[in-house]
Amino acid sequence: MPRTPTPMDGKHLSTLASADYIESLYQQWKDSPDSLPESWHLFFEGFEMAMCPRSCVAATQAEAQSNVIRLIDSYRRHGHLAAQIDPLGHNLQSLPELLPKTFGFDENDLQRVFDTNDFLALPRASLQDILSSLNATYCGPIGFETMHIQDPNIRRWLQEQIEPVRSCPSFDTARKLQIMELLIDAEVFENFLQNRYPGHKRFSLEGAESLIPAIHEIVEMAPELGVEEIVMGMAHRGRLNVLANILDKSYSMIFGEFEGFVSEDTDDGNGDVKYHLGYNSDHVNRQGKSLHISLTSNPSHLEAVNPVVEGRARAKQRRAGDKQERRRIVPLLIHGDAGFAGQGLVAETLNLSKLEGYRTGGTVHIIVNNQIGFTTDPEDARSSTYATDVAKMIEAPIFHVNGDNPCAVVYAAELALRFRQEFHQDVVLDMICYRRHGHNEGDEPQFTQPIMYRTIKKHPSVRKLYQQRLVDNGELSEDQAVELKKQFQQKLQNAHASAKKEAKTSEVFSYTGIWKNLDRPFSFDPVETGVAYGRLKTITHALTTIPVGFHINPKVGRALPPRIHAIEDMKTVDWSFAESLAFGSLLLEKIPVRLSGQDSARGTFSQRHSVWRDMETQQAYKPLNHIDANQETFCVYNSLLSEAAVLGFDFGYALAEPDMLVLWEAQFGDFANGAQVIIDQFVMGSKAKWERSNGLVMLLPHGYEGQGADHSNAYLERYLAGAAENNVQVCNLTTPAQYFHALRRQVKRPFRLPLVLMTPKSLLRHKRCVSPVDDLVSGRFHEILDDAEAPETARNLLFCSGKVYYDLLEYREAHDIEDAAIIRFEQLYPFNETLMREIVGRYGNIESITWVQEEPKNRGAWPYTHHVLEEIFPGMHPRYVGRRPSASSATGYMKIHQKEQERLVREAFQTK
Repeated sequence: MPRTPTPMDGKHLSTLASADYIESLYQQWKDSPDSLPESWHLFFEGFEMAMCPRSCVAATQAEAQSNVIRLIDSYRRHGHLAAQIDPLGHNLQSLPELLPKTFGFDENDLQRVFDTNDFLALPRASLQDILSSLNATYCGPIGFETMHIQDPNIRRWLQEQIEPVRSCPSFDTARKLQIMELLIDAEVFENFLQNRYPGHKRFSLEGAESLIPAIHEIVEMAPELGVEEIVMGMAHRGRLNVLANILDKSYSMIFGEFEGFVSEDTDDGNGDVKYHLGYNSDHVNRQGKSLHISLTSNPSHLEAVNPVVEGRARAKQRRAGDKQERRRIVPLLIHGDAGFAGQGLVAETLNLSKLEGYRTGGTVHIIVNNQIGFTTDPEDARSSTYATDVAKMIEAPIFHVNGDNPCAVVYAAELALRFRQEFHQDVVLDMICYRRHGHNEGDEPQFTQPIMYRTIKKHPSVRKLYQQRLVDNGELSEDQAVELKKQFQQKLQNAHASAKKEAKTSEVFSYTGIWKNLDRPFSFDPVETGVAYGRLKTITHALTTIPVGFHINPKVGRALPPRIHAIEDMKTVDWSFAESLAFGSLLLEKIPVRLSGQDSARGTFSQRHSVWRDMETQQAYKPLNHIDANQETFCVYNSLLSEAAVLGFDFGYALAEPDMLVLWEAQFGDFANGAQVIIDQFVMGSKAKWERSNGLVMLLPHGYEGQGADHSNAYLERYLAGAAENNVQVCNLTTPAQYFHALRRQVKRPFRLPLVLMTPKSLLRHKRCVSPVDDLVSGRFHEILDDAEAPETARNLLFCSGKVYYDLLEYREAHDIEDAAIIRFEQLYPFNETLMREIVGRYGNIESITWVQEEPKNRGAWPYTHHVLEEIFPGMHPRYVGRRPSASSATGYMKIHQKEQERLVREAFQTK
């Protein structure tokens, strides 16, 4: 029999059950009181009392006791709505849900004594003391949202931490003075920059200076809770302050960036603005324990860095052997309120938090809540009460805290980290503050928020308010405060003078640690990627061996014997078999493989089957993890239905793990549209902006099969348009052997570059898209494939890339055409011009050159390749053959598709 839920199960009645259900329980209680738990007795007794006029019901002690429990529950649920969390005083209100009269009490009841059940601050007390304690706990400088959490153990733990403290931690004087010094550092640093570099954008922290003691508390406390590294991500507001006062980036270095100094040793890229840069440092806490902190570089695209940080953290956890509890590496994300509420990537990243292939053991989120987004008020920026409401989807506890109360902020930060370490789940600290200047220091906020900014102009800084409290308490003198400020100002002046005198540029951490020796420039030098025949047989044996007692799907089982015969008889392999052999060979060479994406385990086109499912038990079996006892691990995950968050996560993973083949697969190539910000800002741009290499592989199914606009084109042109300075590799391959060697080459060279692969659909089972086993044993990757069947006397050179090659080949054979050579661009970028000249050099009678593609003329590779061909063949104008320019990437009508395809293949050979 299922347990009847109780009113104290932590759910609001509106979500606990329907009104009909409550009514049925009520009737059951009236008919048979003993059939329900005791807590329902109290609930319905209180309910009847509240529904009946006071004059007709004499409140018994039991009824009153029940109402006290309901009152406590109401404070836990609704107290945050009346909490004093806004430093500008906008949200103070009186809630009926918190008034004693709502629960049948009046002034005559204030001295009555009640049991508080599980209200930990006061086990038994008068109603007046209970109300006082409830107000201090839930309506003070912190508003706690925890009752949306279903797990009663988590709610109970949080109550045990919160209620005895009453949101007013009793810090000793030494700790208060440390907070004071951090506030001075934060405020004076911003003022110094404003005075020395007026007009420069810096996205200051003024109004939110309590962020610095909050993060400082986390990094101080983290080593005591078993944390070895914090992986941080944050937007630009306050970033310089965090770099200086948390990560200890030298003030001279920061001033040097304002002066415009650039390192002469920087060979790659164009750099980025100072408030986007990452940094690494080691922090030693008060107990002498060390903590590594790494701040991830990010663009101005708000919240885009979130999944990247999660991926980095996950990779670091794996390398540290922290895959179970995930306590040693902790992600810390700092958000803006408008971004957290407005960016869908936030919800996508939150959704990753409990998934097997993406969880990181919980993230500490801090929201710097300026109560404004650029010029947009909250009522125009979200439809929810709080910016944090999206976090309720994963039942994260939320602490809304007044940014003008540094002690409360520090306490909330401490509680957040302890929660994360205890339950390995996300937690949100929403620091309600304000933005003293406009969106940037050159902006005028009174254009759009005149009343708010008149209030802010009169409002004392966090440091001034806190300093006055300490002075009033006798814990600090005015002279001491002045001296602390003077000392720090002098420190900044010295650093500024040093920066003026001697250029000090930012340190680059790109190629240290596990990235050491991976800083070589891109090269076409071949690397050994062939695999011994005996090893291929070993891998194939594992791929085709069904465990004893395992009930394999018959269709999957029928595909196994042909693979055995293909290897043993030295025949040919298809695309998916070559992929599995590439993965298996790397695993045997101690190189792990991670593949994630939508339905990647089976493969969108039922081609991969990297995970078998027992037909009777649905037990999973991964053949690639059963090759050898000493192999590395193959990790394959079906992702959530997201592109941006998952691609960002896998990019971040590859950012922290250069010795692993990391692949993200789109279900169809055009699905990458949903991850365009990750592609543009991270995949294509991180090396140029932040000198960060990355070996991520993007698998984008591409090819015109008559499936309409959305599932034909992976938008090859976009990647070629963003290709420059050897920042990425863009390939459209035509043979399984090429795919095999491209995958192995990716982790065999002394550098890492993202690899964008236009992968096939129909070619997965095309009878001609196969490779001899010997090509996997003794071959290597070729950026361009010559036409082995064309004579040197061929007069017409057809250049193409990808699937259309097979259409051209079949047409040439069907029509006995002998004067045309078909040359394949397998790697479009970086383009191997030397190899190209070598190949075309053997054709002595060239009369025409033609580029053939399936895509419309304004798409595909043509906008890029026609310049390449013009340079190789000066004086000859390359001819274009393909679909005509189109606003849509492909037609949705099969007959039209077939006619277009027939026409372009036919026209390719009509040179006159």
